[in-house]
Amino acid sequence: MKSLVYRVRLAAALVIATAVIVLSGLAVSHAEIYGYQDKEGRWHFPDIKAQGEITRKMDRVRVDKDYYLASYMPLIHSASTKYGVDEALIKAIVMAESRYDRTAISRKGAVGLMQLMPETAGRFNVSNPFSPKDNIEGGVHYLKTLLTRFHNDIVLAVAAYNAGPGRVEACGGIPPIPETKQFVRRVLYYYYQFKYAQN
Repeated sequence: MKSLVYRVRLAAALVIATAVIVLSGLAVSHAEIYGYQDKEGRWHFPDIKAQGEITRKMDRVRVDKDYYLASYMPLIHSASTKYGVDEALIKAIVMAESRYDRTAISRKGAVGLMQLMPETAGRFNVSNPFSPKDNIEGGVHYLKTLLTRFHNDIVLAVAAYNAGPGRVEACGGIPPIPETKQFVRRVLYYYYQFKYAQN
């Protein structure tokens, strides 16, 4: 009897040990760092001390036809050309904001593909924020003003898109707002996926 109990306990211990090793391996294999390279060739990395949390919480959405509609691509290309904004960045913001759901409405009242607040939509003459064409046009126009304001610093422009340019300027960087930090991480993550796909 004692021998049987010993064998059962040993088997249970081996199962638990194997599970720990496998899970540890998965955690290590997904431990990636996301950063960006500025126009002078220097690499920057946002606050990534919670990288493990990112790995757990982000579902690592695969950027493919299952997550956005190809019919939006000509609209994005047109706005990219008109305002001189990288298509990959536009696609990344749309993915992070609405996952290409043109009917998306946030709890704060942001609407459409690029989640325009009513005052932003009014400022950029977006008469129907649920219209993919109007929403992308207004959102990219706004993004261009932010890129210009922050000297084409993608991270600061993306942070300002979420938190507002005033807060970014007041902080001299990404505001210490969890939502904004997470938004910047998500956009950078998608941005480099789309950028890689373009090339």
